[in-house]
Amino acid sequence: MPRDKIILECSDCKNRNYFTDKNRRKHPERVEWKKYCPRCNAHRMHKESK
Repeated sequence: MPRDKIILECSDCKNRNYFTDKNRRKHPERVEWKKYCPRCNAHRMHKESK
């Protein structure tokens, strides 16, 4: 299957908050979403980690 599991981490505190999947054939680049970080207590940009 082309869908792989990824981990999203906060760009400020580097806390790994979210686990999701994505289609690597359609989106080979790293994803970046604005999501809520409970450690920062605010909405921050979350990037795909290795």
